[in-house]
Amino acid sequence: MPILTRHDSGAVAYLEMNAPKRLNALSDAMLEALFAELSRLEQDNNIRSVVLSGAGKAFCAGHDLNEMTGKRQAEDGGASYFADLFLRCATVMKKIRGLPQPVIAQVHGVATAAGCELVASCDLAVAARGTRFGVNGVDVGLFCSTPMVPVTRNIPRKIAFEMLTTGNFLDASRAAELGLINRVVPMEQLAGETSQIAETIAAKLGSAVKIGKRAFYEQIQLPIDQAYAFSGKVIVENMLNRDTEEGIAAFLEKRDPDWSQ
Repeated sequence: MPILTRHDSGAVAYLEMNAPKRLNALSDAMLEALFAELSRLEQDNNIRSVVLSGAGKAFCAGHDLNEMTGKRQAEDGGASYFADLFLRCATVMKKIRGLPQPVIAQVHGVATAAGCELVASCDLAVAARGTRFGVNGVDVGLFCSTPMVPVTRNIPRKIAFEMLTTGNFLDASRAAELGLINRVVPMEQLAGETSQIAETIAAKLGSAVKIGKRAFYEQIQLPIDQAYAFSGKVIVENMLNRDTEEGIAAFLEKRDPDWSQ
C-alpha cells in the first residue's frame, strides 16, 4: 500500500497518511508523498476542497525519531540532514497554506509535535472526542521550534509557550476553545462531519474561494489600514468575475447560479 492514498469524491480530494504502524510519522517518504500530492492538487481545477486524515489509531505523531536517530552517524553528526529535513517539512506546511483549495484536517488519536504543526497549518480542522494535541518534543530534549511557528499563529502565546515548555497536551475540547481546531465530534461522526464541511466549501464558486484564501492569509499579516487597502483591491477583482455576476443575479432572482467553474 502507498504511504499516502488519495481518492476523490466530486470536487473533494481525500488524502490519508497511511503508515499506521509508525503513527503516520512525517518520515522522509511521507514528506515526499505529501509534497508531491499537494503539488498535483495545486494544479487540479476540478478539486475545490481537500481533507487530510491519518490511518490507524492516530492522526500523526510528528517526525520519525527512529529515522532521525540513524542520521547521527554522518560525519557532521547529521547537521546537514536535519537542516534539510526541517526545510522540507516547512515547505510542506507552507504548501498547504498556499494551496488554492481549503485543506481540512480530520484528526483523531493524537497530533503531536510536527503532527500538531500539520493540524495548525491546515485551514480548518475537525477532531474526534478524546484527541490530544501537543508540541511535546521538550520531553525528549528537543524544543519544537518549527511546530511552534503555525501553533503560535493559531492559539494564544502564553498557552503555546506552556505547551512548548512543559510538554502538556490539550484535549480536543480545549483545542477547540483556543482555536486550534474548529469543532469536536464523536469518533463515529468524524468522517461525516469533515466531509460535510468539505462538500459545503466545494459547492461554492471555486475562483472566489481561491481568491479569498490567498487574501485571508495576506491581509492578516498587515496593519489595518494596509489590510483594508489590500482587501479592497481583492474584492474589486472578485466583483469583476463573470461568475460572481451570475451568482449575484441568481440570488436576486431566487434561483441556483449557473457557474462556469
